Amino acid sequence: MSRIRFFSQDGALTQTVEAAAGTRLLEVAQANGQPLEGSCEGAMACSTCHVLITGGDSAALPPPSDEEEDMLDFAVGASRASRLACQIVLTAQIETLDVRMPPGVVDMSRR
Repeated sequence: MSRIRFFSQDGALTQTVEAAAGTRLLEVAQANGQPLEGSCEGAMACSTCHVLITGGDSAALPPPSDEEEDMLDFAVGASRASRLACQIVLTAQIETLDVRMPPGVVDMSRR
């Protein structure tokens, strides 16, 4: 199990959850009410699941693919810590992960 800590845009801790290996970070976030739309449902055709991976076992994540890097070019507030939550699959090597919502995140499915 991985312990995922979600942080708001301003850096405040909003929630800590546990998730099983093999689960996509986007699924964990959506199941726990985080403001990630994921319009393309994980097909990597949008950047609406853009997050900032700010700590924990982030070094255990594989680097983003070229396709993910290209899609992050469209994300608001992208930085070196940016990832698409649909492309992060939790593994046994990830005990903790800190996930921050980027500035300008808007979940249109909640409107």
